[in-house]
Amino acid sequence: AARLSGGENRLVSLPLSRIRVIMKSSPEVSSINQDALFLTAKATELFVQYLAAYSYKHGRGKEKNALTYSDLSHTAEECETFQFLADILPKKILASKYLKMLEKEKRDGEVGEEDEEDEEEDDKDAAVNAVGS
Repeated sequence: AARLSGGENRLVSLPLSRIRVIMKSSPEVSSINQDALFLTAKATELFVQYLAAYSYKHGRGKEKNALTYSDLSHTAEECETFQFLADILPKKILASKYLKMLEKEKRDGEVGEEDEEDEEEDDKDAAVNAVGS
């Protein structure tokens, strides 16, 4: 029953060929057993279903009767089980806010660099004074 022949009653929805490509992209994998491929596909499907159901249940999806990206990103950020997905499902922000954040970081970085340069010059002066004494 685990073997897929491409018939009407498919046991997994995800394309096995794509999953095989992803699995083979790992340098540690030399060959992939058909059963391992099937189980990986099924486990992935179940995980995605669980993530979607949890996000829908704990998000605003019930109000709108829809699952949104913000529901998924909120789940990834707030739920400890899904925090490993926070980089993959970041909260969406406007480009203008992102540009302001970058400018602020750049200004803060420049101020920090100037402080470091001043400290280095003070260290050099102290070393010269110590040698001259």
